[in-house]
Amino acid sequence: MLFGSSGIRQEYSQSLLRLALSTGAAVSASADKVIMGRDTRTTGQLLADSFMAGALSAGADVYYGGIAPTPTVAFATRGADLGCMITASHNPERYNGMKLINPDGSSFTKAQQKVCEEEISQMNWKNWENQGEVHSSDLITPHCDAILDKIEIKEGISMVIDCGNGAGGMITPGMLSSAGVKVHCLNCNPSGIFARPSEPLETNLPYVGRMVRKTGARGAVIHDGDADRFMAFDQKGRYISGDHLLMLFSSWLGAEKVVTTVDASMAIEEIAEVHRTPVGDSYVSEKLIDWGDFGGEPSGSWIFPGHSLCPDGIYTAALFCQIAAEWDVAEEIDKMPDYPILRSSYHCPNPAEVVSALGADCPTDGIRIEDENGWCLVRASGTEPKVRITAEGRTKAAATAMQEKGQAMLRKGRPYTNGDIKVI
Repeated sequence: MLFGSSGIRQEYSQSLLRLALSTGAAVSASADKVIMGRDTRTTGQLLADSFMAGALSAGADVYYGGIAPTPTVAFATRGADLGCMITASHNPERYNGMKLINPDGSSFTKAQQKVCEEEISQMNWKNWENQGEVHSSDLITPHCDAILDKIEIKEGISMVIDCGNGAGGMITPGMLSSAGVKVHCLNCNPSGIFARPSEPLETNLPYVGRMVRKTGARGAVIHDGDADRFMAFDQKGRYISGDHLLMLFSSWLGAEKVVTTVDASMAIEEIAEVHRTPVGDSYVSEKLIDWGDFGGEPSGSWIFPGHSLCPDGIYTAALFCQIAAEWDVAEEIDKMPDYPILRSSYHCPNPAEVVSALGADCPTDGIRIEDENGWCLVRASGTEPKVRITAEGRTKAAATAMQEKGQAMLRKGRPYTNGDIKVI
C-alpha cells in the first residue's frame, strides 16, 4: 500500500524518486493541466522534477509554483485537473512525499488512490510530439487575495508567527502584515532545515509562550512544514489544544453541524451536532461534500468548505487573528468544557500488522472502545512507524483507565511486531 492517511510519504531514497516519476505519469494520463508546488525540504526540487517529468511524459502541462504551502497549491487546483504537493508535512526532514489533490481541494479518496496504484505500473507515456510543457506560476498571490477578501482583521493587534522553517513562511507573515497585523516572526525563513520539530505539538514549542508574553501579542500562529496545519497560543501565552480550537472556530462561525475525527474530544458534542470519521483530513473533507458547516481534527487540520476542502492553515491563521482582535480568546477557552485527553505513541517496525492482528478492518482507522465515562482509540500511524493510543475520560482517572485498556490491547499485539514496541 503506497498511500498513508495523508498521501504518499517515505524516507527519501532513489526508490522514492522513481515512484514520483511513475506517479506523475499515472495520475496525469487523463489530465491537461496539473498544479504543482513543494515545501522547503532540500530534496523537494528533485522530487518535483521527477513528478513533473512523469506528468509531461503523459502529455499534461504543469504549472509550477515552487515553494508554496499545500493549501495554496490546493486553492490553485480549482482551475486545473489535479494538483500535486511535494511534501512530507510535519515529518522530519529525511522524509518526503506527494499529496495528490482534486480540483475542490480535497485529497485523493481511497478509490482514487487504488486506481492510482493500479496505473503506476502501466506507465502510459506519450510520444515526443505530444509531451506537455512546464509553466512558472504565481500560486501565492491569488490565495492570499482570496483569503483577505473573506476575512477582515481589525488593525492594531500583534501576533507571534512560527512557521517552523516551512512553506508557510512564504505567505503567512506577508499576508497578515498587509492586513494590518504587527508580526513577530520565528522560524519564518524557508531554510529546509527545521529549527524545531515540524509537528506543531506543545512539547515542540516551549519558547512560544514566553515570546507572546514578552511582545504583548494577542497570541501565536503556528504552522507545520507545509502549512496545512495550524495551531495557536492565546494572549496569556498558553497553548490552545486542538479540541479547544475546534470548539472556538465552531462557535465563531456559528457552525451547527461539525465533522471531526474519532480521536477528537467528546466536548465538541456539547455545542454542535457532530459526525465522526476515521483519522485523516481526507475523510473529513469527503464527508463535508454532503454534510456539515465546518470540519477539522485536533492535530491541527481545519477545513472550511465554503473556501476549500483542503485543510488551510493560512486561511485559519487569518481567521484566528480576526477572532483574537474581537474576542478575549483566553476567556473563551476558559469557559469551554475540558476533559482529560491522553495521547501516546509507541514505535514499532510494522504498526499496520500489529493493529490488524488486534482486529481492525483498517489499521490506520484503528479500534475504538468506549463506555459512559470515556473512550480509547488504538490505531496505526499512516505516516510513521508508530502505533498511537488516544484516550479521554470525564475525569483523569477515567482517561487513565481507558489508556490502560489501549495499552493492554497493544501488549496483545507484541508477537506480531517483529521487534520491540518502544514508548516515544
